[in-house]
Amino acid sequence: MVLLVSSSRHPDQWIVPGGGMEPEEEPCGAAVREVYEEAGVKGKLGRLLGIFEHNQDRKHRTYVYILIVTETLEDWEDSVNIGRKRKWFKVDEAIRVLQSHKPVHAEYLRRLKNTCNPSCGPVCSSTNGNTLGSQVTDNNAPHYVCSTQASDLVNR
Repeated sequence: MVLLVSSSRHPDQWIVPGGGMEPEEEPCGAAVREVYEEAGVKGKLGRLLGIFEHNQDRKHRTYVYILIVTETLEDWEDSVNIGRKRKWFKVDEAIRVLQSHKPVHAEYLRRLKNTCNPSCGPVCSSTNGNTLGSQVTDNNAPHYVCSTQASDLVNR
């Protein structure tokens, strides 16, 4: 299962949570912070799923991480301030939902699906289907994808 959040620009559309890095912030720290702000979850940072580069008006490098959720907040920054929603999806369903309006986000989840194998450890283990409560253990936590991005102008 993966957690998507409603878009701040288009609240009827789901997106992978994430955003930009603060000055002097590392991608992994930004991923944890953005997920907390946008989705209201805390957890254990898993592996780097990949680094994606996109050429649009400006070039961005996006670091996509997996976070194993250990806690969900009833109310969180973006739910209170802008009414943001969150929802758990099966990976295939999330890919379908994202494909029309956020194909790059769908690609992140395809990478997750294609690289999920026994060597992934608990990040890719199947869930037991329980409804997510305020606390979950690593053994049955749905895996969760979050992304952060940094401009290529940043010297890394």
